[in-house]
Amino acid sequence: MKTEIPYYNPELSYEDNYKEGPFGYFADIVEKPDPSFAVSVKKPVSFLGCSVDLPFGIPAGPLLNSRYIKAAFHAGFDLCVYKTVRTQEHKSHPLPNVLAIHPEGVLSADCEAVLADTRYNQPLSITNSFGVPSFNPDIWQPDMAEAVKAASDHQVMIGSFQGTRGKGKIEEDYALAARMVAETGAPVLEANLSCPNEGVNSLLCFDAPLVQKIVEAIKAAVPDRPLLIKTAYFKDNAKLADLVSRVGHLVSGFSTINTLSARPLDEKGQAALSPSRPEGGVCGDAIRWAGLEMVQRLAAFREEKSLDYAIVGVGGVNKPEHYKAYIEAGANAVMTATGSMWNPHLAEETKKFLA
Repeated sequence: MKTEIPYYNPELSYEDNYKEGPFGYFADIVEKPDPSFAVSVKKPVSFLGCSVDLPFGIPAGPLLNSRYIKAAFHAGFDLCVYKTVRTQEHKSHPLPNVLAIHPEGVLSADCEAVLADTRYNQPLSITNSFGVPSFNPDIWQPDMAEAVKAASDHQVMIGSFQGTRGKGKIEEDYALAARMVAETGAPVLEANLSCPNEGVNSLLCFDAPLVQKIVEAIKAAVPDRPLLIKTAYFKDNAKLADLVSRVGHLVSGFSTINTLSARPLDEKGQAALSPSRPEGGVCGDAIRWAGLEMVQRLAAFREEKSLDYAIVGVGGVNKPEHYKAYIEAGANAVMTATGSMWNPHLAEETKKFLA
């Protein structure tokens, strides 16, 4: 497995990454694809009514703006999600935002304590703590429109958004955000209902009645675009079944998972992010089991309830075999965040593997 300079620099602030990035290989190919990379699958497939070369891409998180999106498309990632935006400016947490974590084996879903430092060794898992920052719409809307235009034939840019608590009814702010994203021309929308910074046990996706209200408001505001909802890992299968029963016929698909929550500690046993941020979302190799399990459970509910929603599998994809495992588990598309950050050639490798 190749390990290169990550296109998001964990040593820099979110704002500096936005202004100066992407880095490494992505910086080299922002303006044009790598001429040595010409791998294509035999036949494009349909994903939510859109033609894609391979339903493999990068989820909401590391693609901060249109430059990152352009580079990702040029690297062969055919489904690219623009970093989650809001209806108003929201500042990022201060550094550190990204640290490597070192669980003993896979990470549990019980918010366990894990060692965190800057040793980014493969197989890699990281904690990230940003607070879902967003610039004002007058900044992100024109830039997202540029990102939409960056997609070539058989590529799709997905616009991720979320409402902000404390702005009246949360479903109304989600609906407003959806309209703003739709105005950029994004062909597919994704509502983030699983931000770990909202609290491990109070994620929106665990409140099925509220999710139903949010989804209904979004669909009323933007009825003509496919809608994905981003969920966390559900420990309780009955709660997942309730969610599917309420919105499985309303949404176009589920994107799962976001992260697992953990308590990152430094070598002295102190909170590695900061005393005010004792918990952080974990992504990467240690959570692949949870992503695969959620895909399998959603696929089983899809068949049981005779629904036709798509499933986007996310979590721990860092080599081509992991893409295949997610598809075999029932996913219609697969995405990689941590894996792509430290190996920007992963789409190329996966297409060669499947050719």
